[in-house]
Amino acid sequence: MTNIILCGGSGTRLWPMSRSLMPKQFVQIFEGESLFQKTIDRNSKICDKIFIVSNEEHYFLALDQIEESKDIVIDFRFLLESIAKNTAPAIALACMSLESEEIVLITPSDHLIKDQNRYKEAVDRACELASEDYLVTFGIEPTYPEIGFGYIKADGENVLSFKEKPTIEVAKEYLSEGNYYWNSGMFAFRVGYFLDELKKYSPKIYETSLSAFEKSDKSEMIRIKRDDMELIPEDSIDYALLEKSSRVKVVRSSFGWSDVGSFDSLSSELENDSNNNLVIANKEVALIDVEDLIVVDTEDALLISKKGSSQKVKSIVNSLKQRGSLLPIVHKCVHRPWGTYTVLEDCAGFKIKKIEVKPGKRLSLQKHFHRNEHWIVVSGTATVEVGGEKKYICPNESTYIKMGEAHRLANEGKIPVVLIEAQVGEYTGEDDIVRLEDDFKRA
Repeated sequence: MTNIILCGGSGTRLWPMSRSLMPKQFVQIFEGESLFQKTIDRNSKICDKIFIVSNEEHYFLALDQIEESKDIVIDFRFLLESIAKNTAPAIALACMSLESEEIVLITPSDHLIKDQNRYKEAVDRACELASEDYLVTFGIEPTYPEIGFGYIKADGENVLSFKEKPTIEVAKEYLSEGNYYWNSGMFAFRVGYFLDELKKYSPKIYETSLSAFEKSDKSEMIRIKRDDMELIPEDSIDYALLEKSSRVKVVRSSFGWSDVGSFDSLSSELENDSNNNLVIANKEVALIDVEDLIVVDTEDALLISKKGSSQKVKSIVNSLKQRGSLLPIVHKCVHRPWGTYTVLEDCAGFKIKKIEVKPGKRLSLQKHFHRNEHWIVVSGTATVEVGGEKKYICPNESTYIKMGEAHRLANEGKIPVVLIEAQVGEYTGEDDIVRLEDDFKRA
């Protein structure tokens, strides 16, 4: 069995902790582990192979976290999307690279499951049904009237209908009736049967996905080209297939599941203070005579919300995006395939960064049209190439790169290279980078 992990979510409802370039599945908030790492660990115990479908911007982030999980030994494979097109195309593209008889377990990368034994029992039953050519979904037994989830109406294991996110009154009715389940977004089926059903009920998605897959780069991982992704209709597997097919089963599940989709749901998984306040911060936060609050403090943004209102965070993110703010996209510390950079100061005419380059890694050979750069090494030994000339820069030494000059920074040593970069120019945006060569095949 292959576990296909869908890793494209942006986690906007967990802003400012989660950002587009560091979405919630990669935030290491669970005793130093991320939801992505927990998903890998959980499914590596019951699957033979893992297939990760990811946005290409998150590929190296996922790779780093897999490498951190040194106890996990399993075959990994990646499919990289240039554009997110929802779950139906993502699953179809992954399945097109697998044998038709393979059973696949489809899971999001950002869910929390606490009871491994019950989880395995549910997966085993789903595999039995999948081997009989059913499309299987996992229905979570609801414990309260949740308005943030879709619901599945069932008669035993037979799916009667899928329901949209309800009002609180309707959610209470579902709970009292007793044959409604939260739609978990997890599935199991045989590859060949899934593709046949997709071709039957959503032929446009099937045909454009197949064309995109056939034209993809399959050298190191499967990389779908942007022009081909743009032609694929965007749709969820629920709308594209499950609501249309007559062969859908549900496995009723109770294995300590949470989609951690809001700070309210996260609050039930993390320690709260004596007044039921959830505080996530890297500094001391003192609260006086307040209760039932969510306080999330990052280096560049502060969120304070009453519990029960955290679903509204998404509207704040939308407002920031409309204003052109970068706050929904990046933290001050930005992860790159070669390491990280942290913006220390960003003013008109200059920007100051702390850059850390991992051992054995190097930045792209690049140039800028609007800024000069000064590099001061703090620790490690940097290999610097400027204008075709290579030299080594040791701690407390510096170099200067003129505007328009081709340059590259590398770490050939055994410890991280840390340096301070001062950019001076009329424009210091990240898009003023012309990559001439790149080890990571970025544009």
